[in-house]
Amino acid sequence: MDSYMDSFNATLSRMPALEHRIAERPGEFRILTGDRPTGLLHLGHYFGTLRERVRLQDAGVDTFVLVADYQVITDREHAAGVTRHVHEAIVDYLAAGLDPARSTVFVHSAVPELNQLMLPFLSLVTEAELHRNPTVKSELAASGRALSGLLLTYPVHQAADILFCKGNLVPVGKDQLPHIEQTRVIARRFNERYAAVFPEPEALVNETPELPGLDGRKMSKSYGNAIQLAMSADETAQAVRRARTDSERLITFDPERRPGVSALLTTASVCTGRTPEELAAEIGDGGSAVLKRITTEAVNEFLAAHRRRRAEIAADPAYVVQVLRAGNARAREIADATLTEVRRAMGMVYEGGQ
Repeated sequence: MDSYMDSFNATLSRMPALEHRIAERPGEFRILTGDRPTGLLHLGHYFGTLRERVRLQDAGVDTFVLVADYQVITDREHAAGVTRHVHEAIVDYLAAGLDPARSTVFVHSAVPELNQLMLPFLSLVTEAELHRNPTVKSELAASGRALSGLLLTYPVHQAADILFCKGNLVPVGKDQLPHIEQTRVIARRFNERYAAVFPEPEALVNETPELPGLDGRKMSKSYGNAIQLAMSADETAQAVRRARTDSERLITFDPERRPGVSALLTTASVCTGRTPEELAAEIGDGGSAVLKRITTEAVNEFLAAHRRRRAEIAADPAYVVQVLRAGNARAREIADATLTEVRRAMGMVYEGGQ
């Protein structure tokens, strides 16, 4: 654990210089980021990833956003609902400010050349390395199922996601740093074994604290404790009203002892820019009813503009399809060029030098 924290702290210490480089020379960077479409995006996604993607796009960084439909089945038996979830994710991307003229949005299943990169990449990692990956361990434990080949090779698939477009910058939370290191190892080993084809991507660590769900646990689609971006104002109010708090009338911020109350305070905090402690002091002995009212108002006011844009975009499903079709086409073109370069480096070009 100490070595991991040492690595994380070292990465964190490099962030000011990296942010300076991005600000000075944004055109030198290409990011790859994405989501697994297992459900509708929620407030945690907005604060954890969507805002950061839009910020980097607006700064001039070439931005690739993957809706990882193949990864839906890493820890489940089928891909039920994936069509709707992909569509709704793209609606939220666009509503949040992603611009199809500056950002490429695509799905795994539409870019076979990307997925083909897994084959040579798998030869560059050991079974032991895959078993050590913390995401593989946690997803396996959460699924309660036997370890599938797709879940075991999940880190390699992520490396293909990043390297197919020669992404050199990956916005991540601290728990995802091992994935970036595995990608760097794969890029380095390929370059050493064959030819210098891939960059070794850098992690751009997102210091945004994890937004808890309405019950104080991690905000998760599977827990049903999230405020989805697609919710109406009334649906948001209902979700907050259902949140479990406690019988103490005086509102205090104490995540360990009062997870439900503290989760609502944190939610209101990120939406208003005020501290949880400040909000708790203002509510005082107003109890859970006042806390829930303030939280509902904070969320609904914060999401009002997003919801207006979302409704406009959702009313034109043909536009959403057009955005995805264009993104898939660009991703395929880039992936094909990268795969051709990989085949040449490996000496696997036949039939007249394709």
